[in-house]
Amino acid sequence: MSQFHLAQLNIATALAEMDSPVMKDFVDNLERINLLGEQSPGFVWRMKDDSGNATAIPVYDDPSIIANLTVWQDPESLKNFLFKTEHAQFLKRKKEWFMPVKQATYVLWWIPAGHLPTLPEAKAKLATLREHGETAQAFSFKKLFPAETEKQD
Repeated sequence: MSQFHLAQLNIATALAEMDSPVMKDFVDNLERINLLGEQSPGFVWRMKDDSGNATAIPVYDDPSIIANLTVWQDPESLKNFLFKTEHAQFLKRKKEWFMPVKQATYVLWWIPAGHLPTLPEAKAKLATLREHGETAQAFSFKKLFPAETEKQD
């Protein structure tokens, strides 16, 4: 088993309040899709509040920005969940619920196995990717770096 796990943050800006008709289909399926992720091979951890979801956890000053912060055993496990399960059908519909963004909305980085990333840590990784592009410290599926290239603190 690897001594590293893959952390993932993705953010999105909702087109409307979570309790609005615009967001209804997204919200109605959120718990089910999150459970699918948690039951997927390679899943390690997901940020969530006491209600079991993360949409109410403040990410930035803008309350319409929501985040998904997860940890996976490896990139293949995350890719499998994202693109080869029912999650993929919702990914194709993101324009129905979220504003288009020109800059990176997700980031991947290696963490020591057992470490649970914090939201400030994850936001710093996204800022690093946006500022410096793909590096061993913050990358995307476009250019995966092996865990051994990450310099651990």
